[in-house]
Amino acid sequence: AEFMRVPKKVLDRDGVNRIPAHVPYEAAALTEPLACVLNGQEIAGVGEGDEVVVLGAGPIGCLHVRLARARGARSVTLVDVNQLRLDLAARSEPDAMINGSEEDAVETVRKLTDGRGADVIITATGAGPAQEQALEMAARRGRISLFGGLPRDKPIIRFDSNLVHYRELFVVGAYGSAPRHNRDALGLISSGDVVVDDLITHRLPLDEVKEGIATVTTGEGLKVVVRP
Repeated sequence: AEFMRVPKKVLDRDGVNRIPAHVPYEAAALTEPLACVLNGQEIAGVGEGDEVVVLGAGPIGCLHVRLARARGARSVTLVDVNQLRLDLAARSEPDAMINGSEEDAVETVRKLTDGRGADVIITATGAGPAQEQALEMAARRGRISLFGGLPRDKPIIRFDSNLVHYRELFVVGAYGSAPRHNRDALGLISSGDVVVDDLITHRLPLDEVKEGIATVTTGEGLKVVVRP
């Protein structure tokens, strides 16, 4: 729309940001999901020297890879059970990719980390088995972020309490973002610290919006932009 009404409570919370002139609208459209990713990594304490594993090679997983690197992670490994999604997500340039349907992801993570496990594991997928695996992948005092919500009819997972107990693990959740995350995310895109343009795999006109939805649903694309 050419104009839109912004509620006063949004303005009171400094919830509107001006898009810098050099940032394309399409890139700016990824500010909101990146803001959520930023919130999640802040809660999980992703930082300098961390070995990070991201479970889920969708667009959110790709943003986690990019942001973790921008925050100083030593290595970032991306895991998925769908090779097509991994092939698409390769553009996010993780240090390693694991196809969990072809190899034991937990064992491979341990090998990649010289047996100690990862410092941070982020579940960027709505799959219960991924959350269970995340506990097994963690190093001592590791942090597990349950970033992706599970289906409402299947919210229960097998939770190995002894892993948390003996390894002194931290399990945290993450949902949504605050206005400051949105502002900071736009800043990361504007500065180029987090590149997002290449995560847009399809650009479609409005009359092809159904095709765009199908592309996302089937996993044949990452981010699809509709140009009205």
